[in-house]
Amino acid sequence: MSTLRPFRFAVQATKAKSGSEWRDLARRVEDLGYSTLFLADHYLGHGPAQKEARWPPQYLAPIAAMATAAAVTETLRVGCRVFCVDYHVPAVLAKETATIDLLSDGRLELGIGAGWSEPEYRAMGVPYETPGQRIKKLTEVIALLRAHWSGQDLDQHGEFVNVTGYAGLPRPVQQPHPPIMIGGGRRRVLSLAGREADIVSISTVPFAAVNEDGLTPAEEAARRLGYVRDAAGERFAGIDIETSPFFTRITKDAEEADAAVARVAAAMRVDPVSLPNHPNMLVGSPDEVAERLQERREAFGMNYITVQQSEIESFAPVAARLSGR
Repeated sequence: MSTLRPFRFAVQATKAKSGSEWRDLARRVEDLGYSTLFLADHYLGHGPAQKEARWPPQYLAPIAAMATAAAVTETLRVGCRVFCVDYHVPAVLAKETATIDLLSDGRLELGIGAGWSEPEYRAMGVPYETPGQRIKKLTEVIALLRAHWSGQDLDQHGEFVNVTGYAGLPRPVQQPHPPIMIGGGRRRVLSLAGREADIVSISTVPFAAVNEDGLTPAEEAARRLGYVRDAAGERFAGIDIETSPFFTRITKDAEEADAAVARVAAAMRVDPVSLPNHPNMLVGSPDEVAERLQERREAFGMNYITVQQSEIESFAPVAARLSGR
């Protein structure tokens, strides 16, 4: 990579069983020096639909939780990783996000994607269209967001977005617009992200030794970055590349690290030998993890790292060491 963006670190969290627990978590994430607190745009609680979706039960809906986290912190950025365009009325989402940016004094990061969890769609009664239709809708919604946030008179017409006859209010604090994060893993959506996004969230790379195209996880990560770079052109140097090491464990010694890798390998039914080098896995001491992140930034451009709620304390020394470097 000829241009390396400085490291930033975020936490993705949705689990809190009381308002005080959530407020305390937001303050703790800020105190530990993380840049951003992300929610997730998923909605299923315990039950057969949640098990079919293979996603943890979700406690908090994102918009209210983002606003609450912003209200009890001073510098912490807030966002959703990422809003699904099919779960929200586009004009309403534009106003909600503008309001959060205003009330937080400019701390919103707006993540948005085309959706992917068919079992969740089905459980909530939301039609699950083809990938092409979902990406087309995503494109129209991004255009609406930009128009609304500019404060201009709205006159947006398309297959999915038809908004006209009023100006977008309020104006976000961040101008020309809050940072837009677009997430995905395929060429079409990553190319859109390269053209439109300030932050590109690259979806989890499959854990199989080789994918259906015969690529290793590292080769697939490089291919996805290539889609972004090719579409972005000269603006690529200003884009943050975000990723979440879904399996993160800070360990005290090699024995503990080997045990952690073995558990993940068994759960994913993959060979543990190459697993520590997978782009979405971080296991090792703080020194080892920091070194691995620097290698991955060099290889795949990944400079914006999101860890899960359970790892905020153990990962904090790594974030403190690398943030801004």
